[in-house]
Amino acid sequence: MRSFGFANLQGCAIGQGARAANLPPCGGDARQGRGGWDGVRPLQKARPMTTFLFDGFDTAPVTILLAHGAGAPMDSASMTATAKVLAAAGFQVARFEFHYMAARRYGHRKPPPRAETVNPEYIKAIADLRAKGVTGKLIIGGKSMGGRVASMVADEMFAKGEIAGLVCFGYPFHPPGKPEQLRTKHLADLKTPTLIFQGTRDEFGTREEIATYGLSDAIEVIWLEDGDHDLKPRKAISGFSTADHLNMLAETIKARMAQP
Repeated sequence: MRSFGFANLQGCAIGQGARAANLPPCGGDARQGRGGWDGVRPLQKARPMTTFLFDGFDTAPVTILLAHGAGAPMDSASMTATAKVLAAAGFQVARFEFHYMAARRYGHRKPPPRAETVNPEYIKAIADLRAKGVTGKLIIGGKSMGGRVASMVADEMFAKGEIAGLVCFGYPFHPPGKPEQLRTKHLADLKTPTLIFQGTRDEFGTREEIATYGLSDAIEVIWLEDGDHDLKPRKAISGFSTADHLNMLAETIKARMAQP
């Protein structure tokens, strides 16, 4: 299994695993610091290609493309743990960041935009992933907001044969404490085969609430006992660990979506 890394906005490679970027290594010391990646500075002009962070083998028959949640980057502890478990299950995993999150690495603190405004960025990420030579079956998804954005572009991509399925980790059905502000309208008619992994303690959508939403038959919700929005359970209460839930998540995706 290869090590991982990714390309920064300068167009040079961070880490030893930025294979897909096909870029030279950065000059200086590109180590991860409190305020971002030290020793690298962005150019004024944005890179034309999406930046990816890879886990797993590039020979894997199925690739999963994941976007982050609204408040944490693609290399957050939660995203990294999920990617590594999926890679261990035999998937190639590609993570990417929306522009507002990538800008934070260089001190530009931007709030999350309205989710639908970044739909084009997700569609571009799919095209850029293929342009980097990633072939075979592709599943898209993400954590929280990232999964929501993926769900909004899924049917268009599925109809074109670009993707085979959708996975969402902690779908934000509504803001915490505001169950009347639903983000479910497009899910009623979704045609893309979809797995939503939801913790039973997730404040963005409870089991009782979701049962009333009238979701498409293409969607299966898998409940993770005592999991929060990051799918983390309290082991002393539930008997489950985060590792238990992530392993079940990976095996479920493998069984339901990775078959020929």
